[in-house]
Amino acid sequence: MKPSRVLQKLRRGERSLGVCLHLTDPAVYEMAGLLGFDAIWMDLEHHGYSVETAGNLMRAARVGGTDIVARPGKGEFMRLSRLLELGASGIMYPRCDSPEEAAEVVRWAKFAPLGQRGFDGSGPDARYTLTPMTSYLKQANDETFVLIQVEHPSAVEKAEEILSVPGVDMLMLGPADFSVLTGIPGEFGHASIQAAFERIANAAKKTGKHWAATCGSVEQAARLTEMGASLVFHGCDLVFVRQGLEQVRQRFSEALGMTFNPLPDAASRGSYLESRS
Repeated sequence: MKPSRVLQKLRRGERSLGVCLHLTDPAVYEMAGLLGFDAIWMDLEHHGYSVETAGNLMRAARVGGTDIVARPGKGEFMRLSRLLELGASGIMYPRCDSPEEAAEVVRWAKFAPLGQRGFDGSGPDARYTLTPMTSYLKQANDETFVLIQVEHPSAVEKAEEILSVPGVDMLMLGPADFSVLTGIPGEFGHASIQAAFERIANAAKKTGKHWAATCGSVEQAARLTEMGASLVFHGCDLVFVRQGLEQVRQRFSEALGMTFNPLPDAASRGSYLESRS
């Protein structure tokens, strides 16, 4: 199977950069891969496209060798396994509440002796039966990773316990849901969010594991990587498209005096995705 670009960098002590893609045009995934991004966050927790569509998007990303970090919904363990069979390099599991739940994720994501993932071997991850079974089992365990996402304050308090679970490779705070669940929606500069990052960073240091983070700016990415984050995700395609369209609108308005009448919500600038710094 394809070696994980993220894991290769982690083993060399290097940092990785990922981007979140929501659009379902394979060309966007292919472009991100050709541009050299280390990872693409594929979000199937909040988006309704099928596993079949996910497989075609992964196929496009393989052109550039980019890792797919696929996020199923909470408790979607069978979908998790299928995403790995389609070629995902990493699983981002959301809303994990305990070490026991993290262990269940490992059970579905890793082959024995690490877990109890079911064997098929006919998918792209095993090169459509072309990889010998014993080689495939080892490669799958070595070149895929489990990223556990904690979003509830009580789960953040268990960061060290969750990271200590054998087979869990990374931990990641979900700052948006954490802000909602702690009664400070959208206040990404709040002290409690910084404290949550610090707790996760300390847990990673104590356990010798890695941690990942989302960032709203290069400056925030610098702060997070200084704290020890190994994988950072920045931006998403929908925001990039919106920013480009707004730039065109502004330039033509200023240069030619053209007027535009966007809907009230569309007229406001910025979004929570750009305010997490």
